[in-house]
Amino acid sequence: MDSAVIKDSYQCVRYFCTTGSGLEPFLVEEVKRKLSASDVELISGRVFFSTDAAVESISQLKSAERLFILLHRSPPIRAPVSQAKAASVVQQSIVGDPEVWEGALCTWSRLKTRLTGIKMTRKRKREEEEHTEAQGGHSRDIQSDTSGLQTDSEQQKPTFRVSCRSSGALARRFSPQDMSRLIGSAITKQLNWRADLKTPDLEVNVYLSDDHCVVGILLSSQPLAKRSYMKHTGLRSTVAWAMASVSNIKEGAVIIDPMCGVGTILLEAAQECPNACFFGLDSDVGQLQKATENMEFAQLQGRVQLLQASAMGIPLPSGSVDVVVCDVPFGRKFSCGSSMAAALPEIVKEMERVLCVGGSLVLLVSLQLSTLLKKRIPKDAPAPHTPSSTRCPASDALLSSETHTCATSTHHGDARPSDRTAPQPFFSLQTNSFHKVGLGNTDAIIHTYTKTRGL
Repeated sequence: MDSAVIKDSYQCVRYFCTTGSGLEPFLVEEVKRKLSASDVELISGRVFFSTDAAVESISQLKSAERLFILLHRSPPIRAPVSQAKAASVVQQSIVGDPEVWEGALCTWSRLKTRLTGIKMTRKRKREEEEHTEAQGGHSRDIQSDTSGLQTDSEQQKPTFRVSCRSSGALARRFSPQDMSRLIGSAITKQLNWRADLKTPDLEVNVYLSDDHCVVGILLSSQPLAKRSYMKHTGLRSTVAWAMASVSNIKEGAVIIDPMCGVGTILLEAAQECPNACFFGLDSDVGQLQKATENMEFAQLQGRVQLLQASAMGIPLPSGSVDVVVCDVPFGRKFSCGSSMAAALPEIVKEMERVLCVGGSLVLLVSLQLSTLLKKRIPKDAPAPHTPSSTRCPASDALLSSETHTCATSTHHGDARPSDRTAPQPFFSLQTNSFHKVGLGNTDAIIHTYTKTRGL
C-alpha cells in the first residue's frame, strides 16, 4: 500500500495531482524539474509524487488540474454483491487505519491555511494596486485576514463529503452515488467525522477501478488549471502550457502564434519565458480584443504584441521567427471559401517560410488534420543537413507591415482534403514528436517539428 508521509508542511509529503488525458508525462517532467520530486509515478489521469517543496510552489504546477494529499493507494477492491458485506469491505479497504486519517487531517489543515493565506494576500495586493491607481498613487495598508481559518487544535472533527469515481466491474455493480454513501458511512463510523454535502470543511476523493484504489483529500478547491492571470479563457490552459513547454523557447527568442484567439498559448509561454519576444496574430477583431484584455490583465502588454492579420499571409520576413506555435481551429471555414483541411497546407507553408533554420513549429490539430499533416511531413523522412541559422529581427517588420485579414465564419465539420493533386511534402520540416491530448469531448494531437534547412 502506498501511504502518505504525514509530516510538517516543509517536510516530505506524498501528493497526487489529476491531469488531462495525455498530459501525464508533462506533469511527471514538471514535478521532477520544478519540485525536485521523488517517487514519481503515474496512472491514467493521475501523477503521484513526494516532495518537501513549499505548498505555494506546488500550487503553481501548470499541467495539473487539482491537487490532493494522498491518504493511500492500494490494489483494487473486490467488493461482494451483498450491500452489508460490501460496507465491511469498504470500511477495511478504503478507510483503513484511523491514525493515518488524523495525521493527514493535521497536514491538510496546515497546508490549507498557508494556501488560503497566500490567495488572500494576492487578492488584497491586487485590490491595493487598483485602489492606489484610483487614488492617484496613494496606497493604503491592507493586511491578510486569516482569522476565519481554524488551527489544528480548533479543527478537531471536520465535516466532509465524498467524491467518488469508479470504473470497471465495481462500477457495474455500484453507482458512484452508492459508493459515496458507503464510503461516507464508513468514515463517519470509524472517524466520527460528520458528513456535509453542501459546505464541508474538506472533500475526500476516491478513485476506484479494476487496477487501482486511490484515496486523497482535496487540498485546493480552486483548480490549479484556473489561472489567476487570465481574464478570458480559450484553449485549456494545461494544454496551452504543454504546447509552450515543447516549443524549445530560449532567451531572446521571437515567438508568434498566427491564429492566437484570446492569446492563451502566448500567455502561458510568456509566464514561463520572461526574456522572449511574443507576437499574436488573428483575423478576428473580437478575439484580438479579448487577447488584448488578457495581456493587460496579466500585465504583459509590453511583452506581447498583437496584430490583425491572416495566417495565410503572415506579414513577416522569411526566416525571422524562432518559434511558431498555434492551435489550429477545428472545423472552421474561411470566408474565402476553403475549408481548414484545404487551407492547412498553405497555412503550414507560411509558418515554414517565416521560421528560421533550427526553429520550432508546434501545432495542435484535430485527428483528421493530424492525418493530413503526417502524409505531408513523414515522421521517418531523412533529415537534411542543418546549416547554421541566420534570421532577421521580426518586430519592426511585423508592426510596419500591412495587415492581411481573412475572417472566420460559422462552425463546419472538417472537410476531406482535396484529391485533385497529390500531397506535396514540406521538405524543410523534420518531425520531432506527437502527443495525443484530451480536450473534453474530443481528442487532439500536438505535432512538433524543426526546420532543418532554408527554402
